[in-house]
Amino acid sequence: MSEKMLVKYCAPTLAGIKTGNLFNCSYSCEEQLQNQINEFNKILNPKGVFITLLRKNAEKALIYVYRRNRLENDMSNVEVKEFLEGNGYIFDDTCSFISELSSRLCRSEAFPHEIGLFLGYPLHDVKAFIENSGKNCKCIGCWKVYSDEGEANKIFAKYKKCTDIYCKKHSQGLSIQRLTIAV
Repeated sequence: MSEKMLVKYCAPTLAGIKTGNLFNCSYSCEEQLQNQINEFNKILNPKGVFITLLRKNAEKALIYVYRRNRLENDMSNVEVKEFLEGNGYIFDDTCSFISELSSRLCRSEAFPHEIGLFLGYPLHDVKAFIENSGKNCKCIGCWKVYSDEGEANKIFAKYKKCTDIYCKKHSQGLSIQRLTIAV
């Protein structure tokens, strides 16, 4: 896992405009991967960004990068909390939700649909995705949109612009520590 990968796949989270991002990365040594995660956490945790390994197989790891404060805020929404609890999540704290998500990912090749809530997707779009089996959406960007297409497209454009700027700045030598906004 490299700094370049974190910037490419997680720029909106690093910038503080998105709750979280997921990406897969190849690895050959689990200990080395965990050391990389630990090193990045030393740099990013003081700025409110956390990295965790959600799932791994023999050669790929699913990495979750998130803003703890944003995730706690998202999960404290009564409707989100009720939805997750209705789907078997037990709320002790945000870490317990992440642990349950990781367990579900490890038990199945498929992504649990509620994963969108961990990425900052709107609850109504997550519910509609489930109700429609992923069909009949108005548009597709970072997620399948079932409600406010105009607002979603603005968000998608903001995420893309952020990613483009961050990738450019990183290629010009700006470190992930400098790129990550403390929020």
